[in-house]
Amino acid sequence: MLVATGLHKKFSGKPALEDVSFGVRRGEIYGLLGHNGAGKSTSLGIILGMVMPDLGDVTIDGISVLNHRTKALRKVGAIFESPAFYDYLSGWENLKILMSYSGGFDENSARKVIDRVGLTKRVHSKVRTYSHGMRQRLALAQALLPEPEVLLLDEPTDGLDPEGIKWFRDFILNLRDERGMTVLFNSHLLAEVELMCDRVAILREGKRVFEGTVNGLQDDTPVFEVDLEPWGTACGLIHSGGGEVLSTGRISLPHSADPAVLIETLVRAGVRIRAFSPVRRSLEDLYMEIHNGAASPN
Repeated sequence: MLVATGLHKKFSGKPALEDVSFGVRRGEIYGLLGHNGAGKSTSLGIILGMVMPDLGDVTIDGISVLNHRTKALRKVGAIFESPAFYDYLSGWENLKILMSYSGGFDENSARKVIDRVGLTKRVHSKVRTYSHGMRQRLALAQALLPEPEVLLLDEPTDGLDPEGIKWFRDFILNLRDERGMTVLFNSHLLAEVELMCDRVAILREGKRVFEGTVNGLQDDTPVFEVDLEPWGTACGLIHSGGGEVLSTGRISLPHSADPAVLIETLVRAGVRIRAFSPVRRSLEDLYMEIHNGAASPN
C-alpha cells in the first residue's frame, strides 16, 4: 500500500536519511522506531510531500508522491508534528475550516467521526479549553474525515497520560481490525510499538538498521538470563560454543546449540551457575542490542 524506496535527505550538508527503504502492506500497522534525530519525522514529511528528498521516491497504492502528490495523498489522513488549531474557535468550527481547504465539509460524516473519537460533548467548546488529550482526539477526527485508506501518525501518544495512551492504542487497533485501515506511525515508545504494530523498522542516524515482524522476535535467536562466576571464563566458553554475550548477565545461543551441553561445559570448567533461564525477547531487547552494536544491520 505504501512503499518508500531509497530515500536520501540532507539538511545543511548533514545526512538525515541515507538509503532508507520500507514497505507497508495494506491493512497492517507499521511502526518507525528510533531516537530523536533518527530520521522518523523526515521520513513522514517526505511521504506527505512536505519534504523533498534528495533521492528516492514514495508510492501510495502505486501512485508516486513526488510526481502526483495530490492524487497520491487523496487516500491519506495524517497527524504530523504538533496539531495546530484556532484556539478561539470551537472544535466544530476548526474542522469546518480545515476540511474546506482540502475538498469540502460534510456535516454527517463529521458528526460520525466526532462521535467515534469521543468529542461529541465538547466539540462546540473553544479549543483553548481542551486538554492535550482532547486536542489529539480533534486531530484524529481531522485525519479521519477524508475517510482515508492510510493513516500516518507522528508520535501520536506523545504527552498523553496512561489512560489516553490506552484509548489511542485501542482506537487504532479497532480501525485496523474493523475497517482494514493501513497505519504508519513513528514513536520512541517501545512498549506501545510492540503492542500495536505488526511490523517495525528501526532507524538509527538516518539509516534503516532493522525491519521485521514484532511476533517474529520470538522466533529469533534464543536469549538466556544467566548468573555465572567467574564471568570472564564463562564468556570464553559461551563464545567457543557458538553463543554471543549480549550484556552482563544476558547471552544468546544459536538454535542448533543445546543449552544443557553448554551448562555441562561450564560446570566442568569450574564455573558456578546461579541462574540460567530463557527470556522472552522483546522489542526493547532488539532495540538496545542494535544501539549497543550487538545486532547487525538488516
